[in-house]
Amino acid sequence: MKRITSAVLALATVFGLGGAATAQQKDWKTVRIGTEGAYPPFNNLNAKGELDGFEIDYANALCDKMQIKCTWVAQDWDGIIPALLAGKYDIIVAGMNATDERKKRVDFTAVYTRTPISFIAAKNAGTDISPAALKGKSVGTQGSTIHANYLEKYYKDSSIKLYPSQEEANLDMANGRLDYVIADKLALEDFIAGKGKDCCKFIADIKRDPAIHGPGVGMAVRKDDTALRDMFSKAIEDSIKDGTHKKVADKWFKISILD
Repeated sequence: MKRITSAVLALATVFGLGGAATAQQKDWKTVRIGTEGAYPPFNNLNAKGELDGFEIDYANALCDKMQIKCTWVAQDWDGIIPALLAGKYDIIVAGMNATDERKKRVDFTAVYTRTPISFIAAKNAGTDISPAALKGKSVGTQGSTIHANYLEKYYKDSSIKLYPSQEEANLDMANGRLDYVIADKLALEDFIAGKGKDCCKFIADIKRDPAIHGPGVGMAVRKDDTALRDMFSKAIEDSIKDGTHKKVADKWFKISILD
């Protein structure tokens, strides 16, 4: 069953039912899921304006396993945690790494994705991605992300450019306005295979910094919603054991997303 609904319908559910909606949320028979809808192949809006991608399919599979009704809300990345805290939805499923900094504001479920992080550049670029080699070079990524934090810590002598979405950074790379881009490798693969195929190539994967990157991607909930967190954590762990996670991941990726 498709549970993809428009943001307008999801918001109508939240604000139109008043106290009844609040009562339903606490027994978690209905869960509103927030996602960015602009980070393919994890989450994106397809040509029909519907949410699509690995995380959409995977979360829907978890909802089926738990026998709950899930609806979706699209939210710009830079406001995705504030909107959760404001009650716009109940859980975030949007490629969000469970970092210590974010844990000050929200709780995370079990990890369901852990993938390489890579630099891309023009096809004639060298393979050295050290801070010294990229000194004075322009490097782009999506703002308010672990990639932005990584650049700000290690590449202070580069010209760091932050964007509202990863797609905007990729397009500037394709149009020659950036020297390098850093992001999740699997999110960059679609770009390299499509709009970036004539301009760009993978340069190298980075070594993760645990203080910046955390243990991997989890689903974020409000700190008071421990029952919801534990419910989804168990569903994630069960899905990894019974093969559901792999089945959904294999539809979208050619490599393991839990390395």
